[in-house]
Amino acid sequence: MRKQTRQISIGGVKVGGNAPITVQSMTNTFTQDVAATVAQIHRLETAGCDLVRVAVPDEAAAAAISRIKKQISIPLIADIHFDYRLALTSIRAGADALRINPGNIGGKQNVRDVARAARARGIPIRIGVNAGSLEKRLLKKYGQATPEAMVESAMQHIELLRSFDFHEIKVSIKASDVPRTVEAYRLLSSKTDLPLHVGVTEAGSLLSGTVKSALGIGILLLDGIGDTIRVSLTRDPKDEVRVWFEILKALRIRQRGREIISCPTCGRCEIDLVKLVEQVESALVTSTTPVRLAIMGCVVNGPGEAREADIGIAGGRGHGVLFKKGKVVRKVPEERLVEVLLKEVEKYECTRG
Repeated sequence: MRKQTRQISIGGVKVGGNAPITVQSMTNTFTQDVAATVAQIHRLETAGCDLVRVAVPDEAAAAAISRIKKQISIPLIADIHFDYRLALTSIRAGADALRINPGNIGGKQNVRDVARAARARGIPIRIGVNAGSLEKRLLKKYGQATPEAMVESAMQHIELLRSFDFHEIKVSIKASDVPRTVEAYRLLSSKTDLPLHVGVTEAGSLLSGTVKSALGIGILLLDGIGDTIRVSLTRDPKDEVRVWFEILKALRIRQRGREIISCPTCGRCEIDLVKLVEQVESALVTSTTPVRLAIMGCVVNGPGEAREADIGIAGGRGHGVLFKKGKVVRKVPEERLVEVLLKEVEKYECTRG
């Protein structure tokens, strides 16, 4: 069961409480390049992203937020490091939320000024604690960036914001390895009811990053921990959103678009199943209707093995079959298998409205 956390609002998106788990990504454009940043955000919106974060390394990036906001539909979060004045400029420019590490923006008075400005505009702050940038005092105390050290850092930052009567807080506490990340979030979740932004930071390339993220995020979600999540990949940010939704679909938490069931192939497979799967995935990449598809390599066993799929195809030598819920509907020439499947998906989408 998912842990009930305090609910906050980021723009028009609810986070925490009973709200759906939200999908977040971050642009990798130069934020001051408004056209490029807006174009990338539009691609993320199409992919299903709920919240987007932009880097704010200087005043030009902070000032660009107002122009970006006018051209996008999803809430925008300003990512701030070191200079509290950039947070203040971002707030004035219309950012829907901030991501800061209160420990690196120059002392309590600067944190107080940011908290006051954010409270006046009614926008939340995410406290971001990363193992790689932990305070020297805590590193000395614990010997390294342990989960306990990370949680102590987060709790101190939470109390600092609360001391300035600021309570619209979300927290992340990430490491680049799965065990430490999971242990840190479990410990933090036991100490606070604030909404948590979950992820494995600097997870890596598409393959290794997907594996790390699926393990770390998946374990935490099954524990009931996590209100908004980012998959961090060294890739186009759109790929982060795609991986994220696959994690959510696998856990039956949130359904969006197609779920493909396909066999790993064996000596009975007499068609190019890899090619068929890639063609279907490519054709349905922007589809939003939840549908379970099966693409199987064996006419004999395929339909039965994938009987829970809404629609499926199973190949044989020179032909295949179309099946629904495990029952064969008709025989189809091999070269038309993808075409027939996609037409059936289109019909399915129409019936689902």
